[in-house]
Amino acid sequence: MESCPSNGSTGEGSHDFARARRIVKTDEFSSVFRLRPAQKSAHFVLYTRPNQLPHARLGVVVAKRFAPRAVTRNTIKRVTRELFRVTGLPPIDCVVRLSRPVNSKDGPATTARLKAELRQELTRLFASQNKARPAK
Repeated sequence: MESCPSNGSTGEGSHDFARARRIVKTDEFSSVFRLRPAQKSAHFVLYTRPNQLPHARLGVVVAKRFAPRAVTRNTIKRVTRELFRVTGLPPIDCVVRLSRPVNSKDGPATTARLKAELRQELTRLFASQNKARPAK
């Protein structure tokens, strides 16, 4: 049985987010959180740890207290995964954690301005990792 050209099991395709590229287990998150934050921005904290895999992995933590609506939380996760996929990071485990409220229940769940701000912050965070650890 032939499937799409990208290899789904290893996550080598440029537009996928295969399980191999995710941090999913609690102990994997914990081992990255134990380290000091690599970078901070207005809304996010990025934790990183080198891994022994041929690719980077991502975990995203968006607490309900900082983004009360599911729509907002899902948008943040989607934007984070999208930027992670298109940024060629060295083999590291990254955990992106929302650290400040992005909006309240009063206003709209997401706006173009909010998405642009978040995208800009996340782009800077991921770019800082490319500079800090050049790929071999």
